[in-house]
Amino acid sequence: MRIYLAFTNKPMEQKDSERQKRLLHDRGICIVIPTYNNGGTITAVVNSTLEECQDVIVVNDGSTDDTSLQLKAIKAVTVVEYARNRGKGYALKQGFRKALEMGFAYAITLDGDGQHYPSDIRRFLQANIDHPGALILGSRNLTNADRPKGSTFANKFSNFWFCVQTGRRLDDTQTGYRLYPIRKLNFIRLLTSRYEAELELLVFAYWHGVKLVSIPINVYYPPREERVSHFRPIIDFARISVLNTVLCVLAVAYGLPLKIGRALMKYLRTCYSLLLFHILSMLVITPACWLYLKLGKMTEQKRYHLHQILQQSARFIMLRHGIPGSTFSYKVAPDADFDRPHIIICNHQSLIDLMCILIFTPKIIFLTKDWVWRNSTYGFLIRNAEYYPVSEGIEALLPKLRSVVERGYSIAVFPEGTRSKDCRIGHFHQGAFWLSEKLGLDILPMCLYGPGKVLPKKTYIFHKSPIYIQVDSPVSRAKLEQMGRLRHQASAIRKRYLKEYEDIANQIEQEV
Repeated sequence: MRIYLAFTNKPMEQKDSERQKRLLHDRGICIVIPTYNNGGTITAVVNSTLEECQDVIVVNDGSTDDTSLQLKAIKAVTVVEYARNRGKGYALKQGFRKALEMGFAYAITLDGDGQHYPSDIRRFLQANIDHPGALILGSRNLTNADRPKGSTFANKFSNFWFCVQTGRRLDDTQTGYRLYPIRKLNFIRLLTSRYEAELELLVFAYWHGVKLVSIPINVYYPPREERVSHFRPIIDFARISVLNTVLCVLAVAYGLPLKIGRALMKYLRTCYSLLLFHILSMLVITPACWLYLKLGKMTEQKRYHLHQILQQSARFIMLRHGIPGSTFSYKVAPDADFDRPHIIICNHQSLIDLMCILIFTPKIIFLTKDWVWRNSTYGFLIRNAEYYPVSEGIEALLPKLRSVVERGYSIAVFPEGTRSKDCRIGHFHQGAFWLSEKLGLDILPMCLYGPGKVLPKKTYIFHKSPIYIQVDSPVSRAKLEQMGRLRHQASAIRKRYLKEYEDIANQIEQEV
């Protein structure tokens, strides 16, 4: 039985490894390994890293041992080297520069002395997916580690001054195992080039609004007689002390004003967007539509004009002036025809999802929550536009929905039923597919990225993030029936969404 399990698990492990490598590459993540006289470990470190990631850059910082010869024997890596030792800070800059030239957006740095476990790369990958654009720090558990006293003191010393300079506490500011969003950091000029450069980069990144995230990692300290250390207690402490003095002055003159400015701009963006929405809905659109609908009896033409007003309002907000700091873009499949009715489905992230969908056509009917349908500000518009509360039940709504379909309207449904807290694709309910079957309509899938990052669930603060919507080719009734029962249809379409959303996120999150 053990032989059988081992035999069947190996291809699965290999498949997972290949998927991880592909995902790292698709998200623009490479590995940068700075090394100086690590001839005893560098080959093993690089080979182990290649098992986790296919894109590895090694910076040989003027090594005088056989490191250069060993690297030449490894064909699958990119090597950057120069004759004179310039320090770790300089090596990182050269590695980042090469990574940017090769088109990468992120770089995971790990040391060449064997201290870090390349298997932890998968932790950085997951952290990058959860926190795109963040600088990820691998926090070591140093409680029982056999470390030199100077190194232990340096870490505590660094943690203290980092807190003074930023107001943020971190457990391990000296870790060399990190994921850098290098496109964000490209404009930050490192003043130093040696051991203390990592601390400086961390402080400047925080001042410039880069999110810092700590994740636990494993660490290995070889026996003292086998260690190769380039830490020089007197010289390096002196350099760190000078750097911290400069950074403390800059924290008041430079870092604090930047932080206040970012916070102020975030609230100004929020106030502007909310004010614009309420002015349009309460003082312009609702009164004008109320007057228009009250003059004379309701006709099909009047109702269509109402839908046109709603669409143009959505286009004005999303495409022109609505959310400062956020860009809006979309892609529509050539055969996505909005002139004929469909069941439109879309992943649900935010309160602004509806406006994102509305930009394409006025002929859409939404199934909404009760609080939207009864809203005292814009509920009048919602009801007259024949948006229906989903609480009535889809079966009870079927005659009304059939009527609007016969008049050329599509029906938009969020198959997840509720907004996502973290933008992940949730479980798909069967309601949209039941409607497709009963009304004989194709499914038109739309995939949204960004609204949940601009306005997360249960918050009212607008953040900066690109918004993108992709309209795919319709899924015909024949294709849906080939998928089997309704639950199988929901499951199959959700799998498509998972893959598509991952591809979209991989591309966009290289720029955030």
